[in-house]
Parts: sequence; C-alpha cells; structure tokens
Amino acid sequence: MITSTFIGDSGEHEVCKILKQKGFEVLNRNWRTKYCEIDIVAKKANTIYFVEVKTRKSDKFGSGFDYITKNKLKQMSFAAELWVSENNWQSDYQLAAASVTNNEVEIIFDV
Repeated sequence: MITSTFIGDSGEHEVCKILKQKGFEVLNRNWRTKYCEIDIVAKKANTIYFVEVKTRKSDKFGSGFDYITKNKLKQMSFAAELWVSENNWQSDYQLAAASVTNNEVEIIFDV
C-alpha cells in the first residue's frame, strides 16, 4: 500500500534532484523544530531558498500549488525566519514552492 508519507517523500526527492541539476546545494530536507517544518532548504549563490513541496497523485483536485494557502505562506515565513536566526544567515533568502503532480515537477522560486 502506498501511503501519503511515501508519496510526499517521493515528491521531495524528485524536487531535490531537479534543484541539484540546476546548481543548487540542498542544505536540509525536512528541517523541523517543535514549532515548524521546512521541506527543503537549498542554496544557490548567496541566496537560501525555503521550498514547500506539495505532491498530488493526480490533478483531479488541483495542483500542489492550490494547497499553498495564505496560512501556509505565513507558516513558511515563520519557519524561514527561525532557520535564518538559528543559522545566523546574513544574506538573501526567499520562499519557494514546488508542485509534483502526475510525476511532473514545477518550481516557483518567488512565492
């Protein structure tokens, strides 16, 4: 039986592969505290990208991007600020999102 955890992990794995192919260094995967989680933390040049990955088996109910709500963006922002603080990051950072639907990956680097 394929679980939603397996589907999510598979999507994150695919996004990491694509990021690496595009010259990103993946710093963390599933970075978490008791308050929040970041699916992927990646770096390219002097910018850190905090990537939320939404994986869907089909697009019957929309793409993964449809599930990134205003509330989710607030959570992502909070998590990014916490990571930046804990890692004493002094340069640029931004939020990003990835949708994996029907094994197709799309990444938006400025959400």
